[in-house]
Amino acid sequence: MRIRATVAAVVGALALSASVVPAAHATDAPSGAEAFGSATAGPDSAPTTASTLDVTFSDVKVNSGKNIVVGTTSVVSFPVTYTVTHPASMDTGSDNFATGPLIHHGSSLDDSDNVLISDDPATCTAASSTMLNCKGVIYVRPADGDLFNSDAGTWGAGALAVTSDGDEKVQGGLGSTKVQRYSKLTVNAGPEPVYKGRTITSTGKLSRANWEDNAYHGYTNQPVKLQFRKAGTSTYTTVKTVYSDQYGNVKATATAAYDGYWRFSFAGTSTTPAVNATGDYVDVQ
Repeated sequence: MRIRATVAAVVGALALSASVVPAAHATDAPSGAEAFGSATAGPDSAPTTASTLDVTFSDVKVNSGKNIVVGTTSVVSFPVTYTVTHPASMDTGSDNFATGPLIHHGSSLDDSDNVLISDDPATCTAASSTMLNCKGVIYVRPADGDLFNSDAGTWGAGALAVTSDGDEKVQGGLGSTKVQRYSKLTVNAGPEPVYKGRTITSTGKLSRANWEDNAYHGYTNQPVKLQFRKAGTSTYTTVKTVYSDQYGNVKATATAAYDGYWRFSFAGTSTTPAVNATGDYVDVQ
């Protein structure tokens, strides 16, 4: 598990990557993303918060308020913006201070079973003598085992900071986001062409990413709408709702009346995003 880490290890990695460790230890410090993003611990390690640094994190916004949707292999990156409030006397130069965003699975950082942090320190600009506006980027690498299927759903958001003196602050529960399993939906309507008044049968499959075997599997027992859009129009109308079977397959019938496009539509759940199949055109004679 690449970033299923204790916060203690994360803070240490942040200090190293930002090169804010004392000079006597500089030769021991790995550089860049290697140090900041690869601190690891066992999957059962519970992160713990740390607070010896007089800073406050606020206004944490993950991915501009949008859900984070992750497939099976492609690396997904998303921005996190936040504010750091600090004493006016604090040296926040890059040689002394570093900060980065994090998200954690669960509302409390102490009780979380997975934490994802940015590979590199955030970029911060001074808004005043006591405030920094910061932006970091977190990467999710599903092919490297960053996520379990049980991680889908609501995550908390937070940040961490460290100085060259070893003072540190780690805080979660400052916001929330959803991490979801990428979904797919197909449709095939027929026969093509079909006589008016005859039955059109639409079949398809609803599937979603499995983060544990890096494949797509059927999403079972989910409501899926059969929708129709008459040729020459732009709006789909729901005809009926059916449920996916134990393999994620869906099937629905309707009466042919007009030329047009048939599709399935899934509204989504907390763990899986909404998805529409690409409409399949059927000529009615």
